[in-house]
Amino acid sequence: MNRDILKLAWPVFIGQVAVMLNGVIDTMMAGRLSAVDVAAVGLGASIYITVYVGLMGVLLALAPIAAQHWGAGRPERIAEATGQAIWLALALAVPGCIALGWTEPWLAFAQAPDEVAGVARGYLLAVAAGLPAALLFRVFYALSNAIARPRTVMAINLAGVALKLPLNALFMHGWQTEAGQVLVPALGGAGAGVATAIVLWLSLLLSLVALYAMPIYRSLRIRWPIRPDTAQLRELLQLGLPIGGAYLVEVTSFAFMALFLARLGATVAASHQIAANLAALAYMVPLALANATSTMVAQSIGAGRPDRARAYGRHGLRLAIGIACAISAALWFGREGIVGAYTTDAAVAAAAAPLVALVAAFHLFDAIQATATFVLRAHRITTLPMLVYLVCLWGVGLGGGWWLAFGVGAGDSQLGQAVAGARGFWIAAGASLMAASVLLALILRSVWRECEPASRIQTGGGSASAAAGAAVSIDSTRKRSR
Repeated sequence: MNRDILKLAWPVFIGQVAVMLNGVIDTMMAGRLSAVDVAAVGLGASIYITVYVGLMGVLLALAPIAAQHWGAGRPERIAEATGQAIWLALALAVPGCIALGWTEPWLAFAQAPDEVAGVARGYLLAVAAGLPAALLFRVFYALSNAIARPRTVMAINLAGVALKLPLNALFMHGWQTEAGQVLVPALGGAGAGVATAIVLWLSLLLSLVALYAMPIYRSLRIRWPIRPDTAQLRELLQLGLPIGGAYLVEVTSFAFMALFLARLGATVAASHQIAANLAALAYMVPLALANATSTMVAQSIGAGRPDRARAYGRHGLRLAIGIACAISAALWFGREGIVGAYTTDAAVAAAAAPLVALVAAFHLFDAIQATATFVLRAHRITTLPMLVYLVCLWGVGLGGGWWLAFGVGAGDSQLGQAVAGARGFWIAAGASLMAASVLLALILRSVWRECEPASRIQTGGGSASAAAGAAVSIDSTRKRSR
């Protein structure tokens, strides 16, 4: 079972890192232009991610639905669910494009200087044009993970990051002939947004080629447009809205942490940025494992094998914990060298080193909560995890971080000095993930206990249809309880 999970996890990991590299390329290339451009790209990307993540989370409801149909051998139902997810993506693109295109409220809230706001405005308008493609590609992403074909998405993401560099260069620096005729105007930081939009549409085009060229996708016979189905759209929304809400809570909790710490000066903000970047990079590993585990669990549920679903879930958790311990140890013992690779500023390095040590402890609980959340999604349980995120990440994490950093940390005591500034927020963030991992693990244990009667029916010599019927009965009961 570990081999099954790892086989699916590594392409997901590489694909996710490729997506992260797009942001790295934007930041590095904008940094070579001016401080205004890099600030504008950072601001615009933060706004885009906030809008995009909440919307794309809704579409990820397709993954457990399609995976269960795949496990049950119902390809026609996968085609139906995918067609409805396309309608949902197009519907979500409308408010998303409006939110990104209406730039003034975002820029006013950020209190960006006029020169930064001007570049960020162009960036946001460009990525707004790419948002529909990004959401439609997420439908393909969810479908591919559901049928255990993450390598296709990985290949498309790698192609996208390969195109990002030349497209950035073209639109950021412009293109003119030797005679001085301008073929493409130099857009500066806003050009990174144009390049992003083009990459998103090209990625969507490649996904359409895969749908109609690769035998595994052709066998699903996905056709669109189809008639919108209210019942199926409602099912997607019931599962997807809490997923989107959970992603939004997660993203905003870190975004507001950065905003709160920005007021403490450049050194504190820079040290926090190093820690946040490391935490995000380390998180890619448990996120990939969680995706893979969720796929195997959902397919097992669809096949009427709750015993196998539970076994995959446990194997996934053990893998995530074991690998997270190794990553945490590497961060802990290598923190001085890691910080040195990020900065040569002695003050920033001194402030960042203890934060990286906190990230080492933080990562273990991050891995547990991520895996538990994805396994619960495979069981079509999404509302409870969202509520756990809301209470823990916003309440314990942000609220507790504010109290430690600006309340206790404002004093002159030894404790106050230990939790002042960014350390207070990272201590609270670690506590919030510890609480979330415990609560989610308890919910997951309760779900597994509910599945035990169906497992005994199957292992006790009952027919596969009886086991499947028991699993469906359990699932129906759980839906009514939610």
